[in-house]
Amino acid sequence: MNIFFEIHQNLPREAPGDNASTRQAFSLLTNVPPQPKILDIGCGPGMQTIELAKLTDGQIIAVDTHQPFLDELQRRALAEGVSDTINPLNQSMLSLDFAPHSFDILWSEGAIYIIGFETGLKSWQTLLKTGGYLVVSELCWLQPNPPTEVKQFWQTNYPDMKAIDDNLQLIEASGYRQIGHFVLPESSWWDNYYTPLKKRLENLRQKYSDEPQANQDIDNELQEIEIYQKYSDWYGYVFYIMQVQ
Repeated sequence: MNIFFEIHQNLPREAPGDNASTRQAFSLLTNVPPQPKILDIGCGPGMQTIELAKLTDGQIIAVDTHQPFLDELQRRALAEGVSDTINPLNQSMLSLDFAPHSFDILWSEGAIYIIGFETGLKSWQTLLKTGGYLVVSELCWLQPNPPTEVKQFWQTNYPDMKAIDDNLQLIEASGYRQIGHFVLPESSWWDNYYTPLKKRLENLRQKYSDEPQANQDIDNELQEIEIYQKYSDWYGYVFYIMQVQ
């Protein structure tokens, strides 16, 4: 039994983040067209998609492979009055089917790890118009030489996680101009992600009390939360804002 989607369904977000950080990242973009074409890659239930729709008069295509996330995005967009500007689309970030130079902005919060940071930078670049922006948030080491427990945890769960400077070097090597970067606050982990997730896990623990595999899945999620509680000084999500030259 794999209850991953039952654990994650109807959460505010599927990764750390918050509207203030989305706005901060967007504020670093200059000379954006009045009605930009935006692709939100790995949108999940779309909290950031809706915020982008409120920040622009453009059109947003939001892609994800989990249809319930897209359905939830559509419901939320309708409730927020921005459904006319958002087009949810079931498509994989591994094989985006759009013409080259289609978008002014590519946006991806907490999802580029699925394809890999370097691979995403290179393979998505062709979708951007000249002068277009790629904006992503990525899990990174914030300090060198992390304690053994947290190092081993992320070597198992995300072995490709890099330090901020390493990712900045990849950005330059991939042909982008660095616009800026910043670390998301700890509140972005708790308010819209870990706090509601922990409550969900407690409820599912009762529901699946006699299911060993389900309890293992719950334990894995709780371990991630506990690791962050202990070692949040050592790693975090970082927004990277870059531009095609």
